[in-house]
Amino acid sequence: MNRILILILFIATNTVSAQTLGGNAVFNFLNQPNNAQLAAAGSVNVSTISNDVGMAFYNPALLRDSMHQQVSTSFYTYAEGVKQYGMQTAFHLPSINSNLGVGVQYLNYGSLTQTDASGNVLGSFNPSDYVVELMFSKSYKEKWWVGLNTKFISSNYGAYRSSGIAFDAGLAYYDPEQQLQFSILAKNMGTQLKTYDGTSNKEELPFDFQAGITKRLMNAPLQFSVTAHHLHRFDVFYNDTLFNAQEGDARFGSSNTFQKIMGHFVFSTDIFLSNQFQVTAALNLMRRQSLNAYNITNGLNGFSLGFAVLLNKLHIRYATGFYQQNLFHQFSLNFNLKGDPL
Repeated sequence: MNRILILILFIATNTVSAQTLGGNAVFNFLNQPNNAQLAAAGSVNVSTISNDVGMAFYNPALLRDSMHQQVSTSFYTYAEGVKQYGMQTAFHLPSINSNLGVGVQYLNYGSLTQTDASGNVLGSFNPSDYVVELMFSKSYKEKWWVGLNTKFISSNYGAYRSSGIAFDAGLAYYDPEQQLQFSILAKNMGTQLKTYDGTSNKEELPFDFQAGITKRLMNAPLQFSVTAHHLHRFDVFYNDTLFNAQEGDARFGSSNTFQKIMGHFVFSTDIFLSNQFQVTAALNLMRRQSLNAYNITNGLNGFSLGFAVLLNKLHIRYATGFYQQNLFHQFSLNFNLKGDPL
């Protein structure tokens, strides 16, 4: 177990020095939540206690034996016709005491007008992104789990196309008696295989090193999660000084030390109103700060909310969140291939 932990930390540490923040990286759609439970939890959560195979698409260390033959499907819609589709499934292999899974995430940005440099209309094109992911997890001494995701990435923006390969490595500790779980995750370690312009100048992937802890209360229907992201970098906020100066306030976008620290955190709460109904609320502080653009603010920026109906053989989840004046809507359905209870 110690060797596995050292390996994950070694890979993450050696990847850190060559990775940038999302605004300067390629394939940023990899940061989009693939299912409603993750979206409701603030889009960043590596330790939640649940039986949702969709969460293993984000952190492979959350792939468990109980998810055998479970299927998670998801649909996401946002402004201007942007749509996302996703599906994941997994299987337990008793012969090697391991779990394997496969998933896909596809984004379609609708039909866009294609023009030349002078603005002449040449036609239209349909940009899209997708990632196909293979998941693997294995337990160690009952309470420890290690996981690995392998991703093939493809991006198509008309005449510009790119592909890449990436890996996620996760480690989790779960104590079912205490209903406590914590996890670390090194995410999006990889490289472009083909660049958009066909040159050898490869862009960097949106690497992220995350850690989180989840605790479900023993005598109350509540579960709390705290997740920290971009632990390899202190200042996670993007500050366009030229834009701020043009807008009349060169100071906007700057953050003090407390804001830079808190910008790493996502807080979420699950409320189990009954065995069949769950409510999730979260606050992503980095998203909140980033969306509070100059002279345009929304008090609900960074907040997300979700609902779940957990039937015996079907779990129905919905999530929404606030982006200035817009809301996103994400739906997920979970079921077993053989119709067994979840």
